Amino acid sequence: MRVVVLGSTGYHPNEIRHTACLMIPELGIVLDAGTGMFRVRDRLVTEELLIFLSHVHLDHVFGLTFLFDVLHQRPTKRVVVYGEAAKLAAVQEHLLHELLFPVKLPCEYRALAGDVDLPGGGRLNYFPVDHPGASVGFRLEWPGHSLAYVTDTTADPAAGYVEQLRGVDLLIHECNFDDSLREHAILTGHSTTTPVAQVARAAGVRRLVLTHLNSISNEVDPVGLDVARAIFPQTWLATDGLELEF
Repeated sequence: MRVVVLGSTGYHPNEIRHTACLMIPELGIVLDAGTGMFRVRDRLVTEELLIFLSHVHLDHVFGLTFLFDVLHQRPTKRVVVYGEAAKLAAVQEHLLHELLFPVKLPCEYRALAGDVDLPGGGRLNYFPVDHPGASVGFRLEWPGHSLAYVTDTTADPAAGYVEQLRGVDLLIHECNFDDSLREHAILTGHSTTTPVAQVARAAGVRRLVLTHLNSISNEVDPVGLDVARAIFPQTWLATDGLELEF
């Protein structure tokens, strides 16, 4: 099974990265709809598209407005956007307000209310993570395959969500800042390198990929991969277009 990184930064796109978006093309599953969402178009091979929103800060949802282009010449039977009820209401009321976006999107909205059955016999469960405005993480499992996605939170190996990650094949976790910006990360509800690697080690995951990397920097490695690998050797950096087997 394969997940593709379509956007690997946060807040705003930069010269080398778009904002948060992941896709499992063979199953038509998308995690977050940042500006990387436009890349779904060239990878859409299913008749159903399922989009799961961790939260609705603009860098994670603005790509919903690209859906008409995404679906152009890629007809689908159904597009479903999942998220917490209040967050979906905010998207419809504000992001898609008729003065900002005057055409109704070709999708339906479903509030998260328990586990979600996934194509291919999989299952998604979600769990709260601490972030201004609130966010959720996701764990997706199929027989022999598991993936967890955690973004927009301040990593802590003692945090309650760590147990939700236990033993996953692949953890994709935000790492917005390097360790020198720890105080700023806490202030803004984001993570630095060392605590993310500690989370991966504490949860006993097989591999860790750092994403939601600092948007101000155009460096390939703005967070210090060597620092993470000193704690958790099986760590990689997300880059736009990166394909990961899990």
